[in-house]
Amino acid sequence: MRSPAFFLVSFAVGLVVFVLARMLDNDYLFFAGYTVLQYIVLATGWNILGGYTGYVNFGSAAFFALGAYSTVVLHKAFPMPIPVLMLVGGIVSGLVGFGMGYLTLRLRGAFFSIATLALAVVLQTLIVNWDFVGGSRGAYIIRPHHLEIFDYEIGYIQYLFFTMMVLAVLSLTVARMVERSRLGYGFATIRDDEVAAEACGVPTLKLKLIATTLCGALMGMAGAPFPYYIGYLQPSSAFGLEYAVNAIAMPMIGGATSWVGPLIGAVLLGTLQQVATVTISSAVNLLIVGLLLTGFVIIAPNGILGLFHKYFRGKTDFVGRRRIDRIGP
Repeated sequence: MRSPAFFLVSFAVGLVVFVLARMLDNDYLFFAGYTVLQYIVLATGWNILGGYTGYVNFGSAAFFALGAYSTVVLHKAFPMPIPVLMLVGGIVSGLVGFGMGYLTLRLRGAFFSIATLALAVVLQTLIVNWDFVGGSRGAYIIRPHHLEIFDYEIGYIQYLFFTMMVLAVLSLTVARMVERSRLGYGFATIRDDEVAAEACGVPTLKLKLIATTLCGALMGMAGAPFPYYIGYLQPSSAFGLEYAVNAIAMPMIGGATSWVGPLIGAVLLGTLQQVATVTISSAVNLLIVGLLLTGFVIIAPNGILGLFHKYFRGKTDFVGRRRIDRIGP
């Protein structure tokens, strides 16, 4: 399936989900669904750098917060529609991702991961001391109760859900397109053996810059509507540990070498966390992530996709052996 067809099919599926949620007339479905869709975008963005290229990024919360605080700045200066805010947040975070990639081009492995974590700490310190965006006190973003589009009234949380759904479909389309392109093959060579890739003439430095930029842009776009969703943005919520942890855990649990893996991991973990928030407490969300991540690292290091491929490959080998036994003497 070509990328435009994949986008249209995915959008149609998302639109069906949106219509069904409206028919149920329960706003919590949109609140919870928005969070799951947000994690799909975050996990997909992380996977482009961490899964495809093999560079683990611990600074996911920094790019997410950059998108969120870009919205706060524009809201105070000149309010804009959510799609425009997403675009601006993506540009800002993408530029920071490019700068991070440029400054850390020679770093590999754990050193690169530590550098991304340092970026998050530095940015959080700057935000805490920036009074224009509220500093440590935070900033209120009052969203309207509903939105009118061509004389059609829609609840604002439903509008946020719809825009995040479109962004999730777009991010999955981009990840799938990258995975099946020469760019994706270049990322895979860096992940497998960067030194060998450089020896073979692969422009590894250029590819890493592209990966960090794409990763930062998608995460920034995911964070742009967040102030309107939460209503009150403060550094501890924008730079929350759950965003950094979930962005890493979801692709690893789903399978980090394919665009499908982050989708599976985000839907599974995001749904479990929303159920736990309603039935137990949101305080157990990270506990759920930690337990699942530990279990999958031990039992299935390649994630759910790895288990799936292993099962069907073993089944195929078993059938093949039976056929050989029947044909043989």
